[in-house]
Amino acid sequence: MKPADVRKLSSDDLKGEATRLRRELFDLRCQSTTEKIADNSRIGKARKDLARVLTEQNSRANGAKA
Repeated sequence: MKPADVRKLSSDDLKGEATRLRRELFDLRCQSTTEKIADNSRIGKARKDLARVLTEQNSRANGAKA
């Protein structure tokens, strides 16, 4: 997910996307310990996407306060 795509999402969509990415990251970590993952780079991509979503949420929250 690109940063421009994240900026286009509404606040409710950002919350849902953060929840989905947290769940995906949890599932990937579980798979990495119990079985082999076909693509290990998915963990890093999920972490970065989650960071982008959380950063946008925080910037909107701080922007609303100012």
